[in-house]
Amino acid sequence: MPAENPLLEDPDALAARLAESEDFVRNNRNVLLGLLALVVLAVVGGFGFYSWRNQQDTKAQASMFRAVNHWEADSLNKAIKGDGKAPGLVTVANEYGNTKAGNLANFYAGVASLKKGDYKAALDYLEDFSSDDYLVQSRAYALMGDAQLEMNRPKEAADLYAKAADHNANEYFSPGYLMKEATARELANDVPGAIKAYDRIINEYPTAQEVTEARQFKAKLEGAK
Repeated sequence: MPAENPLLEDPDALAARLAESEDFVRNNRNVLLGLLALVVLAVVGGFGFYSWRNQQDTKAQASMFRAVNHWEADSLNKAIKGDGKAPGLVTVANEYGNTKAGNLANFYAGVASLKKGDYKAALDYLEDFSSDDYLVQSRAYALMGDAQLEMNRPKEAADLYAKAADHNANEYFSPGYLMKEATARELANDVPGAIKAYDRIINEYPTAQEVTEARQFKAKLEGAK
């Protein structure tokens, strides 16, 4: 009966396999060296890109410092466009968009534009923002919903509020986003959609402070049918 694994049980088979491997290396030396060089280049290139990106992020953070101070002081024009001494959030976002700081500049610029009433710009900046922090990303979706609502697009706003509520759903913030969704659905004359949003608050977050209002508004909609 043949052995299940001849390399473990037959020394001659092991020797033959080793000889084959040596022949393969000898005959394909140039190819193997080329592959090794590609691997080394990939590693070095990856490290170089990582270092470059970190340097860019450091520059972006330094550039954004004054703009964030203006943002916190509600000097929104200076925050967005710069103050003549340091660039504004838009410049940082455009020049360093592939860095963490550049990404964050989009969020700040979006909020600032929303406060200024420039809703289209707010939507554009917030669409370019992304975050691994589920609370911040949910907030960004909700702010995009606010911008859509201000532009009289209640259906689009409702969809974004629902997205905010469902993004890593939790009992602290999701009920509030669902309330906003329900309101937007009502404005869009989507009564079944609004009732569904109220039901989600009532059934999925029974201890939330929004439950009482959700019940009242749901009853009002059902009574108007």
